[in-house]
Amino acid sequence: MTTFDPQMLISGQYHDMLVAGLKMSLQFLFWAFWIALPLGLVIALFRLSPYKPLRWIGATYVEVVRSIPLIVHMLFWYFGVPELLPASVKELLYEGPVEAICAVVALGVYTAAYMAEDIRSGIRAVPSVQMEAARALGLGYMRTMRLVILPQAFRLTVPPLISQTLNMWKGTSIATVIGAAEMMYQAGQVESQSFRSFEAFGFASVAYLGVSLVITGLASWFQHRYPVRTM
Repeated sequence: MTTFDPQMLISGQYHDMLVAGLKMSLQFLFWAFWIALPLGLVIALFRLSPYKPLRWIGATYVEVVRSIPLIVHMLFWYFGVPELLPASVKELLYEGPVEAICAVVALGVYTAAYMAEDIRSGIRAVPSVQMEAARALGLGYMRTMRLVILPQAFRLTVPPLISQTLNMWKGTSIATVIGAAEMMYQAGQVESQSFRSFEAFGFASVAYLGVSLVITGLASWFQHRYPVRTM
């Protein structure tokens, strides 16, 4: 009967592999977040723009991106997009960590579509009289958004944005399909080399759960610390 071997998770080669995978997954989450949030904000502003072409671009982006599974985004950015690049750029890309770069971009672009809708909802939740008052004071559309509407909207939007961050964290596991050395990939490597499935995937499960609980706890803390007050 095979028994649980905690030693392989505490030290040694397999421990190092699993920890390296966890660090890589956290890096994916960090960099993808800083793609998704600014891009989501731009798309949200496009969707609320007074100009019809910008509204069309924003709506098209959201509908197209959200209609395609994340795994397809990963494969598209890894196998498809590099083929469209000039040869010199493609060569430079493949000299670096191309799997990690494509995984981060795919995850960021995908999550941005969902964050855009959350930000748009937050902006629309701000009473319209605030926009009218700011415009009456002579502020243009963009200055009104930047100085009056967005600071209030982001306070309303933080909890759903944290939820999208949680989904993005779980989505980092999809990067294993393109060979990115994140946590699921390393767990698979450890399992294939050691034949210790429970330990390898148990580590990954606990790590995903632990980080997810931290993100969820952050959302709960924010909601209690800054409760939303209806006007």
